[in-house]
Amino acid sequence: MSKAGEGRDSGQVAVEVRMRARARAFVAHVTRRNPLPLDYSVASLRVVDFMVDGLRKGAGEVRLPERALAGLGAYVGEVLVRQAGAVWVEFDAAQRAYFGQAVGVRMPDGRVWNPLGKVVNRFEAGAEESLQTFYLTLHGRSRKAVA
Repeated sequence: MSKAGEGRDSGQVAVEVRMRARARAFVAHVTRRNPLPLDYSVASLRVVDFMVDGLRKGAGEVRLPERALAGLGAYVGEVLVRQAGAVWVEFDAAQRAYFGQAVGVRMPDGRVWNPLGKVVNRFEAGAEESLQTFYLTLHGRSRKAVA
């Protein structure tokens, strides 16, 4: 049995720890008063879609609810980690420029995605950017490693 973090550099482990903690803190905060089914399941992404819709309705035209969207993005990324075998990664300079974020996830087949940016897109564009559909599209296209 391998130790947590074995085979990865300390920066990689730090990104994973930071993003998992952000997702946990977000879930603890939003479920403190309202019991929401945020259990890191694929089905819970539908709840996240509804939460983003609520933010859209309550948001003024002046600014994005950045903290809530960042928490939702960390949660979506953690669902990809737990359910689809993704890992949190720190983006390189080119990826940061492209995605506009410092971190994202790498799928088992090597593709890199930006769940934090995807949540912002969902907020800005609406239902056509469904986070549950995003997961199903990513995971449905992933390739299994040949043993």
